[in-house]
Amino acid sequence: MFSNLTAPDSRYAVWMLRFIALWAFAASVFHLYTAYIGFLEPRTQRSLHLLFMVPLVFLMFPRRRDQVSVDHPFIPGPGAVVLFIVAILPFLYSWLEADRINLRLEGIDEVLPVELWMGTIATLLLLEALRRSVSPILAGLVTVGISYLFLTEYMPGIFNYRDLPYYEIIETLYLFNGQGMFGSITGIAATMVAIFIAYGAFMEASGVGKLFTQGGQLIAGRYSGGPAKVAVVTSAFFGTMSGSASANVFTTGSFTIPMMKRIGFRPQVAGGIETAASVGGQSAPPIMGAGAFIMSEITNTPYSEIIVAAILGSLCFFTLIFVSVHFEARKHGLKGMDASDLPTTADVLKKLYLLIPIVVLIVLLMLRYSPHMSALYSILATLVVVTLTSERFSPKQLFDVLVTAGRNTVTIAVACAGAGIIVAVLTKTGLVVSIGSIVTDIANGQMWVAAIALMFVTLIMGMGVPTTPAYVITSAIGAPLLINEFGAPVLAAHMFIFYFAILADATPPVSIASYAAASIARCNPLLTGLHASRMAIAGYVVGFSYLFVPEMRMEGSFISIVAHLTAIVGGLSLLAAGIAGYFSSHLNILARLLLIALGIGIALFSWIDVYLRDVAVLGVFVLLYMFSKARNSRAETVS
Repeated sequence: MFSNLTAPDSRYAVWMLRFIALWAFAASVFHLYTAYIGFLEPRTQRSLHLLFMVPLVFLMFPRRRDQVSVDHPFIPGPGAVVLFIVAILPFLYSWLEADRINLRLEGIDEVLPVELWMGTIATLLLLEALRRSVSPILAGLVTVGISYLFLTEYMPGIFNYRDLPYYEIIETLYLFNGQGMFGSITGIAATMVAIFIAYGAFMEASGVGKLFTQGGQLIAGRYSGGPAKVAVVTSAFFGTMSGSASANVFTTGSFTIPMMKRIGFRPQVAGGIETAASVGGQSAPPIMGAGAFIMSEITNTPYSEIIVAAILGSLCFFTLIFVSVHFEARKHGLKGMDASDLPTTADVLKKLYLLIPIVVLIVLLMLRYSPHMSALYSILATLVVVTLTSERFSPKQLFDVLVTAGRNTVTIAVACAGAGIIVAVLTKTGLVVSIGSIVTDIANGQMWVAAIALMFVTLIMGMGVPTTPAYVITSAIGAPLLINEFGAPVLAAHMFIFYFAILADATPPVSIASYAAASIARCNPLLTGLHASRMAIAGYVVGFSYLFVPEMRMEGSFISIVAHLTAIVGGLSLLAAGIAGYFSSHLNILARLLLIALGIGIALFSWIDVYLRDVAVLGVFVLLYMFSKARNSRAETVS
């Protein structure tokens, strides 16, 4: 009946796409304006934020993913329009009644009948929005959490809690200001995260993405396995703009994966390399993904300090991916890119002025400006830089940038609202304490045992779930435990959990970034995830290093920091050589097993004197070089 209305070239479709663009544009203008004036009162800011974001999901995302393709983009039908209108109502009510909701006493004042209806509608539509725009797994996780509120009185042992009447459940999810869908996590998404997403959209439109690509090609393209090394370098650069693993995969992987396949990388290896590099982009300062902004708020730590603490971890992560790629390429005799395909130094240098907004951002953050004001000034710097060049934005381009920013904010906004619900469930029922006591009993006073348990909790919670909600949910459980029970520094505990939330995107069996890379490489996503985990193995070591090595957080003397960095990078390089089976020449199984054991020990065993570990790294490298040289000489003599 309505098929003719939703054809891509119909008048209905044209007007609907225009309306979606206008709505996304209005959302970006709202976020930028409120950042400029200093943001609205929290309930008002969060209500308007979700008023723009949640209804937009039903116009942007179909009920089933197989309903869209490149040739048949999604055009919302009448059913989607109805859901869009209905989704406006609970957030509009929250905005209009913000003053009264702020003044009510939570847990004491009556929940009005209209609030029961609005809370129910908001919860059901948020679950559907999560399923459509984020992942069915996160939607299922939030559904399980809400179901637990209804069933907790029937649960056994430590999972038992008192009976919660329906009005109290809706109050927790919909009316509370500190948690639930309007809680502090949504507040961060409505302020800092939204501004940085807009900043990323402006940077990409200015041509920085192309500059990063050319820079990566110039730095690494000519060497063995060039396209793979380009993927590593470019994803590290691109993480500065996107802070999203999936965005990295689709942006850089669309050209690096086919290039890797062309020079001889197996599809699953090419996808794994891109996945690992793209996941690492979320750890790359100065923009590390939404989770880092949330970490700043939760820990009350200036974002500039988080950037400083993240530098060495990110350096280790990308260095080891680079090393792993090098070993893989040399092992299979893979060449670099053709010289004709590489940009010249002049091509890159003449565009370096595009990096001025990034410099502005870093300087302002180091000067302790608030993150959102730093991003806002950096957006203005982008406009100034572009205006003073031949690449200035036209009104249509500026409109398109703001539309892109609004569209890109949708998924993270919905994910943060869902994570807020999970945190509300954990807090309301005392489940945080219960799970913490289980981990404490298992650890028996040993922080490394607790860390291993929390690593698996984070990786499991992060299966099919974006980094931000995975970090938010697990940090609510694990961070207080590590801090209060084992005396871990606040930032160390949160960086530990943040790293494993990042790695969940690359850890099989369910890893979002791996599925994205596999769709480009046209290969098995499970195999892609396995190779991604192999390439990103440095991240697992770095995560633990944040807990046990203060120097990883830039704490200590310069010599001590360099010594620990050398031990970790050196040990991980030995581990990478052992896994790849290559170091200047092919390694037998005994040598590989020995290198893997030595690499893990040197990188992880922080209780061994660091200078002894440095000497061990140097000694093993010398022995490997001598062994490889002797072996190659024998091979030349025989030939």
